[in-house]
Amino acid sequence: MIPALLLLHAPTLVHLSAVDMVIIVLYFVLVLTIGFYLKGQAKTGEDFFMAGREMTAWIAGLSFLSANLGSLELMGWAGSAYQYGILAAHWYWIGAIPAMLFLALVMMPFYYISKTHSVPGYLKLRFGEPSRALSSISFAFMTVLMSGINMYSMALVLKVILGWNINFSILVSSITVAAYVALGGLRSAIFNEVLQFILIWAGALLIPILGLIEAGGFSGLKARIAVNASAEYTHLWSTLGHFSENPMGINWVGIVFGLGAVISMGYWTTDFLVVQRVLAAKDIRAAKMAPIIGAGFKMLVPFIVVLPGLLALAVLPFKLVGQDVAGSAGHSYNEVLPLMLARYCGPGLLGLGITALIAGFMSGMAGNVSAFTTVWTYDIYRALIKKNEDDRHYVRMGRWSTLAGVIISIVTAYFVMQFASIMDYVQAVFSFFMAPLFGTVILGMLWRRATPAGGFWGLLSGTLTSIGMWSWVKADPTALRYVALSPHAKAMAQDMFQALWSCSVCVIVTVLVSLVTKPKPDAELIGVVYGLTKIPQEEQVSLFRRPVFWAVVVGLAFVVVNIIFW
Repeated sequence: MIPALLLLHAPTLVHLSAVDMVIIVLYFVLVLTIGFYLKGQAKTGEDFFMAGREMTAWIAGLSFLSANLGSLELMGWAGSAYQYGILAAHWYWIGAIPAMLFLALVMMPFYYISKTHSVPGYLKLRFGEPSRALSSISFAFMTVLMSGINMYSMALVLKVILGWNINFSILVSSITVAAYVALGGLRSAIFNEVLQFILIWAGALLIPILGLIEAGGFSGLKARIAVNASAEYTHLWSTLGHFSENPMGINWVGIVFGLGAVISMGYWTTDFLVVQRVLAAKDIRAAKMAPIIGAGFKMLVPFIVVLPGLLALAVLPFKLVGQDVAGSAGHSYNEVLPLMLARYCGPGLLGLGITALIAGFMSGMAGNVSAFTTVWTYDIYRALIKKNEDDRHYVRMGRWSTLAGVIISIVTAYFVMQFASIMDYVQAVFSFFMAPLFGTVILGMLWRRATPAGGFWGLLSGTLTSIGMWSWVKADPTALRYVALSPHAKAMAQDMFQALWSCSVCVIVTVLVSLVTKPKPDAELIGVVYGLTKIPQEEQVSLFRRPVFWAVVVGLAFVVVNIIFW
């Protein structure tokens, strides 16, 4: 497998001009400069792991979104849009916006006032050390698996567009990420993610603009897709009445409950990769506003990610396949975005577009690595291995674990190759870890009767349920009809229903075990459970600066876009 990936080559679609090379080199110089500049501001653990908790709402919000807007988003969902049509936009709207607003208004106050360094850290306060250890080990494992996606995606970009040997591209990008995260910690990652957010939009907007011009506007795009694929590819909700009526092979129950109520809530409210950015906010109002700002921009992301996949359905002169084989002349779903980039971008614009993809890769990888570093150092190393070292020791461990995280990410890149598309891999990983974790955290916050034993056994049983279902379908593909409740269900439906069942098992087991075991006294739950915790008052500000007002605005916009693309 490894030699096959290292030797991947494809016919070079374009050649970089001197201007393109200058743009790319300047980007690498700039991110390294930021890392070296911020090194002096990362001397303590609070500085290195939590950016000193002094980020404004806008910086924390854009970093919050950018940590998620990596190569997974840029390439994975462009490929999924080609494969499934506009249904891919569900992962940006119902699969993100409600959860981000819920994080802002309900969960963020608890995370912030507890001054925890991580979500596993919250579980330590609520349920005790066993639950923290289980969740932190699971999260660390998931994070390095996700990092491999960014390595794999970068290899695809340079293979498809430039025909480069990927040894060089992986080496340079990995060293760059390792350097600026190890030097400046979370503060460096956050400032680079804001820079990368701007670059991603500047470069990725080229494809939808030029593509819509070629397709004859959105109406022309719909007409072409109806001819090349099916009219079903351009409807968001109207085809979800039955599994057999849409290209994804899923129904509205899987989308609303599996994706909207479980996976998205699990990811946006308990995945420390994104929550860590909001915990770095300077006060509780900024901590609430950051996810709301992120949600507003998140609604626009399909225009630079999903739309290119739809445009590829309309304008590419050949049909892509599920996965390509090393050395073949074919292209996979995952290669939609670089193919469209090569189609539309000339000298200068090509450099900007490739820089956007590189920025996405590095943003996603830096997010995973910085989150892995914090959880490893605080929730595994300090909690289970060395408990009483000084602060400087843990900062050094954070820097060394950054390098280790990058190395493990390179290894996991080869594992990703075994999946037909990036999103098949991602959704499986999320259903393993995020779905049951959300059940544990939300019960812990809202139900004072939940006990330490209930939290641990609920989380463990939910995780094992998801892994067990995935293994069952792997061994016997016909088992999918039982997991997703339909003989017409396809792979994505498996992930959605798998998450729904695992979260349900987690909640049921947590409740049953809690009812027969002893809860913590109320005095120990102050600050971590609703009803026992006094929420700090925000500063008195005008209506237009209140988080609730902007949450309502974003919520109304969310409803409107779903109606428009019904």
